[in-house]
Amino acid sequence: MLAYTYIDDGKFELKEKPVPKISAPRDAVVKVTLASICTSDLHIKHGSVPRAVKGITVGHEMVGVVEEVGPAVKNVRRGDRVCVNVETYCGECWFCKRGYVNNCTDKNGGWALGCRIDGGQAEYVRVPFADTALTKIPDGVSDECALFVGDILATGYWAAKISEAEEGDAVLIIGAGPVGLCAAMCARLKNPSRIILCEKNGSRRAFAKRLMPWAECVCPDDMPELMHTFARGGADRVLECGGNAATFEMAWQYARPNAVVVIAALYDGAQVLPLPDMYGKNLTFKTGGVDGCDCAEILKLIEENKIDASPLITHTFALRDIATAYELFESGSDRVMKVAVKP
Repeated sequence: MLAYTYIDDGKFELKEKPVPKISAPRDAVVKVTLASICTSDLHIKHGSVPRAVKGITVGHEMVGVVEEVGPAVKNVRRGDRVCVNVETYCGECWFCKRGYVNNCTDKNGGWALGCRIDGGQAEYVRVPFADTALTKIPDGVSDECALFVGDILATGYWAAKISEAEEGDAVLIIGAGPVGLCAAMCARLKNPSRIILCEKNGSRRAFAKRLMPWAECVCPDDMPELMHTFARGGADRVLECGGNAATFEMAWQYARPNAVVVIAALYDGAQVLPLPDMYGKNLTFKTGGVDGCDCAEILKLIEENKIDASPLITHTFALRDIATAYELFESGSDRVMKVAVKP
């Protein structure tokens, strides 16, 4: 089968690999029908994910059809359409039982697919812990609508949830890329009084305005003036989805005292909290990788037409052309939100 492979820092390559087989009782093999390219894949390519293993097939955001299951798998069977969770998790360790599935203690737990074990930018993928890592897609939900459930929609949903947003809150989302837009969709479910998307790129702001007319779309230069419009001196909840030093600083600057700041972004380098400057704001920071254990609920919301992230797919390529797809995605083209790949 064809599989896009991490060769070395700065180098991915489309290679022929054997079709994966069941290697543990809780495994499933999924025939991939649609995958996407994620910024986290670029972090691997650029060498900024030390735990990524050279030689693995990349890709952690995919949907497909179950081809084969191990003898211990109970929730899915051959022929089921499924979305694949970005995290594989045992469901049995101390962390999993408390919903902290990103920190599953199994060697194949957490973000393993496309990082430590072969992922889904390929024709087939082996998925450990199939009963927790796979979620059946309802008949009325397309592959395109389900594609982001296991990663960026899971991240947006998780970020909105742990922000503890309440009805009437002002929610500031920094970064109107795919994760930021998904976070805005999910934050809207909390019935806030305002959702503000702060994005430097004008084309991304325009995209967000078309997709989300109910949100305020502003550039960073607007934020100092906008601060005067907040009833309590800043946003009640801040979801940082930008992933650079400037957006990290904005996250705490534009939060009101005693606000919750969620860091949902993945950074290429270390960030610094200027604690003397922040003293007295009494902020609560919540950080880290998504605990992606709400996929069934997200699929239900999609089925009920309460969330639709499919418009984020701006380009679709055949797997054989995935190198071209990556070139487009890496180019920084203002048009590109998410690039999908069909095996």
